[in-house]
Amino acid sequence: MKYISTRGNTPAKTFTEILLGGLAPDGGLYLPEQYPQVTRAELDAWRSLSYADLAFALLTKFATDIPSDSLRTIVRKTYTAEVYCNGRAESNARDITPLRTLEPGVHILELSNGPTLAFKDMAMQLLGNLFEYALDKQHDELNILGATSGDTGSAAEYAMRGKRGIRVFMLSPHGKMSGFQRAQMYSLQDPNIYNIAVTGMFDDAQDMVKAVSNDHAFKAKYNIGTVNSINWARVSAQVVYYFKGYFAATKSNDEQVAFSVPSGNFGNICAGHIARMMGLPIGQLILATNENDVLDEFFRTGIYRPRGTDHTYETSSPSMDISKASNFERFMFDLVGRDAAKVREFWGKVDTGGAFDIKGSPYWSELSNFHFASGMSRHQDRLTTIRELWEEYGVMIDPHTADGIKVGMEQRRPSLPLVCLETALPAKFEETIAEALGRQPERPAGLEGIEALPQRCEVMDADVAKLKAYIAANVSQ
Repeated sequence: MKYISTRGNTPAKTFTEILLGGLAPDGGLYLPEQYPQVTRAELDAWRSLSYADLAFALLTKFATDIPSDSLRTIVRKTYTAEVYCNGRAESNARDITPLRTLEPGVHILELSNGPTLAFKDMAMQLLGNLFEYALDKQHDELNILGATSGDTGSAAEYAMRGKRGIRVFMLSPHGKMSGFQRAQMYSLQDPNIYNIAVTGMFDDAQDMVKAVSNDHAFKAKYNIGTVNSINWARVSAQVVYYFKGYFAATKSNDEQVAFSVPSGNFGNICAGHIARMMGLPIGQLILATNENDVLDEFFRTGIYRPRGTDHTYETSSPSMDISKASNFERFMFDLVGRDAAKVREFWGKVDTGGAFDIKGSPYWSELSNFHFASGMSRHQDRLTTIRELWEEYGVMIDPHTADGIKVGMEQRRPSLPLVCLETALPAKFEETIAEALGRQPERPAGLEGIEALPQRCEVMDADVAKLKAYIAANVSQ
């Protein structure tokens, strides 16, 4: 399996060659030369597999240059009841991603039972173990540079803390995350963890990461890698839970399902798109945004119009307060028939602050073949959805998951079972839960009072030169 760039100006590489790097040298994102196809016989055989064994079966199709025994060891080390327990009974923890049924045909796929209570743990724990394996083979070190709108940062830091040969430099928008999210990151005292609070929005932090990644001399000198969802290994790991959720929600592989996915950076739902392209019977992919509805606008109108920081709203589902969706480029590459020149044309406009419109092109009619639907959810919608699920089912959800359920129920085709992807546990967003329900969510054992722990972070302007100087100074210590 070789990987190519969406921009078309980078030689094809193997899985381990792109594992540590993030962006391709031409500024594009890596994708397989062609998606591996899953046969009906494989679907039948995989239906009864444990999460770890299913992950191994899928990842062997992507990571073809990692010996099978090594990959199996890494996967089984990652997906254990001990890592994904959150105080649950061991019998439930063994499911890793249990399916919660609200009513016949309506489900929530639990993805937030990892150490940081968010779906990002599903891929990040694997990434930490893959990085350690690759660095050991290469006798090298890695300086991870990432940006987070709330959950990627803590998931990455918990996966990489104490890992030999790895430092993490994580950017987050100053004052824009929940108190719990900040505490999860900034209270870590591990010497290989560096938190940087950027005075701006997530998009500013993400732009800084891309700018550093595109400085090839600096990237090479300081061994810069990434854990954002621009990293292909993270996306491939997320493909696994679409298969697991499909098997849990159906009785046979003749059925189709709809997945509803809260989306800001398009990484989570991009994994669903890839699962469908591989042959998973997904009848509908429902994309849910909050008030930052750039992606919803595209699927409704054909116009992709990223917005600047001054037009990006702070909302009660803050991990989706994003107006430049990095992974969207991967989907567009497929939509335009893998025409890299067309992607370069589109992103030439995007990268200079512009927009593109496919409404009058053949791509607009082609879009329906990818089975997407979309919708937007506002603050009051989140409160209403959280309240309704609590009152009707005794189920408490976080505000991002509420966005997904609200839009999913509106957009689903009645003939399809609906699987809503959980984003995080409600404990991470106490203020919104209290507003909706008049009570605080329960916290998993050991996380009481996390906000009172000492915190450390570097506050920085959205200045790439300052970021480079900070990295250089701390790598050289």
